[in-house]
Amino acid sequence: MADRPIFDEMTGLGDEVRQPYANFHGWFEGEDPRHLRAKQREAEELFRLTGITFNVYGRAEAEERLIPFDIIPRIIAGREWQRLSRGIEQRVRALNAFLYDIYHGQEIIKAGRIPQDMISRNDAFEPQMIGVTPPGRVYTHIVGIDLVRTGPDQFYVLEDNGRTPSGVSYMLENRETMLQMFPELFTRNRVQPVQTYPTDLLNSLSACAPDCAEGKPCVAVMTPGIYNSAYFEHAFLADQMGVELVEGNDMRVMDGRLCMRTTQGYKPIDVIYRRIDDAFLDPLNFNPESALGVPGIMDVYRAGRLTIANAPGTGICDDKAIYSYMPEIVEFYTGERPLLENVPTWRCAEPAALAYVLDNLKELVVKEVHGSGGYGMLIGPTSSKKELSDFRKKLMARPSNYIAQPTLALSTVPIFTKAGLSPRHVDLRPYVLVSPQGINITPGGLTRVALKKGSLVVNSSQGGGTKDTWVLED
Repeated sequence: MADRPIFDEMTGLGDEVRQPYANFHGWFEGEDPRHLRAKQREAEELFRLTGITFNVYGRAEAEERLIPFDIIPRIIAGREWQRLSRGIEQRVRALNAFLYDIYHGQEIIKAGRIPQDMISRNDAFEPQMIGVTPPGRVYTHIVGIDLVRTGPDQFYVLEDNGRTPSGVSYMLENRETMLQMFPELFTRNRVQPVQTYPTDLLNSLSACAPDCAEGKPCVAVMTPGIYNSAYFEHAFLADQMGVELVEGNDMRVMDGRLCMRTTQGYKPIDVIYRRIDDAFLDPLNFNPESALGVPGIMDVYRAGRLTIANAPGTGICDDKAIYSYMPEIVEFYTGERPLLENVPTWRCAEPAALAYVLDNLKELVVKEVHGSGGYGMLIGPTSSKKELSDFRKKLMARPSNYIAQPTLALSTVPIFTKAGLSPRHVDLRPYVLVSPQGINITPGGLTRVALKKGSLVVNSSQGGGTKDTWVLED
């Protein structure tokens, strides 16, 4: 796959501008580059003033950085988006059905479609969730499905984010920045809006409230605090939804309900959008040393008197070994063939797969099963002999901790540089809201871009940036 020619989303496989980009390209050709460079600097200043930052860990102290933003939008045709949306919805329905099943009857295991060990020995499987049915039977209230493109009609799912998918604040701020700087572009192009996401999120969470909720459900966002890498997003979403941002020490369990401290005393919470890992959620049920959670919150949840979004135990969806079984999962629960393809994946826990990966390490991408943020991975084609040798040792020591995939010829989208437009590799994270009322997919999502020429790593923690993503009206 790595040998295939690179598909550029603006010019295809040649020099002819593709239809979705036609209006934009005509506008760009008439612009003064000095004016655009000034706009790029203005965008950076807007992000700085807004405080759109994230923390980079792994050094002596966490380093706070601005997310690099590129002013050239990524543009997707309406008909392309319709096809993607059908595949995303099918996959999200299957994920929710899978989560219900593994915490109840485990029919997929009985049918021999997934090995028992893949669930029972999985670090992300939460035994405390066995037999628990969340309000509305929704597990993944907010889902991020990471997609990559390799051709005009070829998209792959790179990974599923069913635990606490991040980045939606950047999607919203990217659009706000583009609207402020280039309003004329939105009169020339019929771009589907994303600005309703906070309202959609609040409505979707409220629709998942437990039966004990009275009147308008009380929703709150739970954050680990200001030192978390995504704290900006936690505060941003709480503000946009008009709900409280709370930490563990702001809440307590009272009379069988989760309550938060207010100026008028303690008030019951119906739905908590938690941006904190399972292990730290409840020191009585998970990590006893956690100072971030609320003692007893899981007991309230299991009693059906609270909605936790996303549900505890959904992290198993993010597991990259489980990902390799997604074609079987989709078919098992929907009775349909997957509309979106997986990237071919070797599970290194299997001896034959491990032997193949070790023999072809230079050609493959190897990832930790529970890894995220671009950490702990190997990109074979760009690695030195020493990096390959060191990673080989880690792989042989803990093969079950890794999966491997071919190096895809990821599509490119132009970025604005001093020399003009220059292609860079991208991925896409659409955001999906799930409630008993249905599935709502925001048109577009977050495009992450590898700003370094030739790089395939788009994660902001690894030097990547973001773009505004346009889905056109057809």
